[in-house]
Amino acid sequence: MMLGIIPVSFRFRGKLRKLALIYNCFREHPGVGLHPMQVAKYTGLSLAEANRLLSSTPEMFVRLPRRSDGLTRYRLISSRATQTPEEVEKFLLGAARKETLLLYSVGAMVICMLLIVVVLVAPAL
Repeated sequence: MMLGIIPVSFRFRGKLRKLALIYNCFREHPGVGLHPMQVAKYTGLSLAEANRLLSSTPEMFVRLPRRSDGLTRYRLISSRATQTPEEVEKFLLGAARKETLLLYSVGAMVICMLLIVVVLVAPAL
């Protein structure tokens, strides 16, 4: 997402359904490291999207060391693997809420700065 001229990228906001799909994929295949292609196949996501989500959310997924065949695999981090699906959903919603609050607070700061500029320049006109 591009916000004006500042590139802003959110890891959770707007991606909750896809992250939940990937989480459920790992829950259906416990104890197995999955390649992004396998995750994409099981979830119906594109390979690029699955790879980007897996690599950009270390709070959920960990990259395993490369095997001798050169494939990179991912697993759920141990704290998420032991949580119930309701607890993981609560975590995802909380993380998305934090990102939303961050977006709104930065937007409010920009509006306040513009308002200050207008108040300072307006008397000079």
